[in-house]
Amino acid sequence: MKKDELKRLIDTAAGRIPADVVIKNCKIVNVFSGNITEGSIAICGDQIAGIGEYEGKEVIDAEGRYAAPGFIDSHIHIESSYVSPEEIGRLLVPHGGTTIIADPHEIVNVCGIRGLNYMMEAAKGTKLDVKYVLPSCVPATPFEHAGAVLNAPEMKEPIKREEILGLGEFMNFPGVIGADDAVLDKLMTAKEEGKIIDGHGPGIAGKELNAYAAARILADHECSTVEEMKDRLERGMYILLRQGSACHNLRTLLQGVTPENSRRCLLCSDDRQPKTILHEGHLDNHLRICVEEGLDPVTAIRMATLNAAECFRLYDRGAIAPGYRADLVLLDDLKEFHVNRVWIAGELTAEEGTYLQEVHLHDISSVKGSVVVEDFSKEKFKMHLKSGHVHVIGILPGGVVTKKETADIQLDENGEFVRDPKVDIVKTAVVERHQGTGNVACGFLKGYGIKEGAVALSIAHDSHNIIVVGVSDEEMEAAVNALIAQEGGIVLVKDGQVIESMPMPIAGLMSDCSGEWVDQKLTDIHEKAYSELGICGDVEPVMTLCFMSLAVIPEIKLTDMGLFDVTTFSFISTEA
Repeated sequence: MKKDELKRLIDTAAGRIPADVVIKNCKIVNVFSGNITEGSIAICGDQIAGIGEYEGKEVIDAEGRYAAPGFIDSHIHIESSYVSPEEIGRLLVPHGGTTIIADPHEIVNVCGIRGLNYMMEAAKGTKLDVKYVLPSCVPATPFEHAGAVLNAPEMKEPIKREEILGLGEFMNFPGVIGADDAVLDKLMTAKEEGKIIDGHGPGIAGKELNAYAAARILADHECSTVEEMKDRLERGMYILLRQGSACHNLRTLLQGVTPENSRRCLLCSDDRQPKTILHEGHLDNHLRICVEEGLDPVTAIRMATLNAAECFRLYDRGAIAPGYRADLVLLDDLKEFHVNRVWIAGELTAEEGTYLQEVHLHDISSVKGSVVVEDFSKEKFKMHLKSGHVHVIGILPGGVVTKKETADIQLDENGEFVRDPKVDIVKTAVVERHQGTGNVACGFLKGYGIKEGAVALSIAHDSHNIIVVGVSDEEMEAAVNALIAQEGGIVLVKDGQVIESMPMPIAGLMSDCSGEWVDQKLTDIHEKAYSELGICGDVEPVMTLCFMSLAVIPEIKLTDMGLFDVTTFSFISTEA
């Protein structure tokens, strides 16, 4: 802020000059005191000048609505929305979102720093304030091939950027706990710059949790039980209560929120598809759930605003108070949290569900052409098994955790899998798509329910190789080839023909089309996945499959290098 801007702010606050905008007749939610007071809000430029009676060049009548600070999503992957940064802004702002803490982990795993640069430039095309953290685990583990490697030396330049808040979720928690030398180098890149380190530590307890927290890991969004939540809170960590498209932990964890610990609790999405945003909302939906579960609405709003701002050191926002950034949301009530209008940095940005700014997409040429597959054919799906007693990835509906199971399958004379249509076990494979290694690893999936055709995606957390599942090698081959031809995305195949698809030219992770287009495509994909391919109705066919390669979430996953036991962090044989 320049001296003349400070003078104008103070003069406005003192009432010596009129405010740029006055929002009158508000019920103002004070996240500091917990009170709700009636009055007006004076805005000077991009900041709040004061609360009280003011004259303004423009006066807006809130008509008794509640004024809350702009909502802050404390952890989200834009890529998992399948739309660009500009488009995610258009979708989230009408729901009261004014700031997001975004971890571009997915695109950096595909494109490296080139992907980070694209995301940062694209974010300039939205009024939503996108704050980035630097992905900490590229690749997420050494147990798969990614499109890039980001070690401490490669982190030294981007971590210095003013726009980078710190290191993103540190998924290699065994490396932290074991004080791995390369991991310590990464942690030190953030510590030396005085920046934060976000966390990701599912299932850690006892001395291992102490070791993780001792590294000053800031927060964790992977709690699935109240006990896990309390363990982390007691060790000084913030807890991010997650409600995404795939993972729904909010209602469970709200049972552990108390007046004593609520200031250490935040709200986050992690992954949120356009379908969820358009039909359920964003943090406004989180707030509805909080109140439904009996949480005081002001406490809930504080979790979506001030708590997140303080946690991530965004000390200029998160409250309605003099000198704070004028990020404001007008709400019809504190039960349904219907958003009437949204201001970002003092500018009216959304009204009654409509984003008021033009959307200008940044050039995507730097992140196109990311699907590079060599030496591929259906022969790569041959497994040559010696025993039909095999390990199976068991899907647990409603989340991304899987169960390590065993099963007995039929084999032909060559040791190849013979699918029994009466048994819900099918072949799945991961095809490396970054470095042209020709790697293809196969395993078995239980609980997906597919009865016809195949599904292939270039979205397979965290390295985003191609993952495919199908009823035969031929159907799987057709799906993979179609996916390569369209430069990534989602493909559904039946009888060797594509019956539905969604191209994702931005790194094979995101569409360059609107959220509504993506929503309709996903609707069509889901409908045909259920009706044409017979996938189980309680399984989300895309989100579920894309997490079957996530080798940091228990218990068992498949990468391009083989079947991986997350509980022991080691590869295991397909044969049990």
